[in-house]
Amino acid sequence: MSDVTVILDRAQSGDPKAAAELLPIVYAELRALATAKMAREVPGHTLQPTALVHEAWLRLTGTAQSWNGRSHFFAAAAEAMRRILVENARRKARIRHGGRQPHIDIETIDVADNSGDEQILAMNDALEKLALRDPTGAELIKLRFFVGLSQGEAAELLGLHERTATRVWSFARAWLHEELKRTNS
Repeated sequence: MSDVTVILDRAQSGDPKAAAELLPIVYAELRALATAKMAREVPGHTLQPTALVHEAWLRLTGTAQSWNGRSHFFAAAAEAMRRILVENARRKARIRHGGRQPHIDIETIDVADNSGDEQILAMNDALEKLALRDPTGAELIKLRFFVGLSQGEAAELLGLHERTATRVWSFARAWLHEELKRTNS
């Protein structure tokens, strides 16, 4: 059991010191993930890694929520970061800002690569549809694309064998490719 899981268990049991211990451990990991993601963003991106982490932390701790261990916590963090990036992209892509969604080929999008705001919005819309069909595939895409985790890291957080994660990744990526092609036709 990881330190994060132990501290989360203590915090859920009502230990007031556990929450104070959790912040530095989780903040460092979230900051590293956000820094890696933001380093791959297009030049001129206005959201900074520190701001992304702080906003995600506020969303994670702003509500009375319990987590079932480290993987659940980081899945919630990945979702919070994804929503923040999507909201930021939507804000910037509004019609008054000249936003349009161009054609996107999923084959040109590598894991957590330099995706522009339009690609993030299109990917988000497709992910919402994928989540209805394959929730595990959608979570895997979120962890890899929006947080920048490796296949092995994402598989571990989702409790999957790496071969299973590879199979799920292949299906989800192919499904997203077809969905993006269909919606951008």
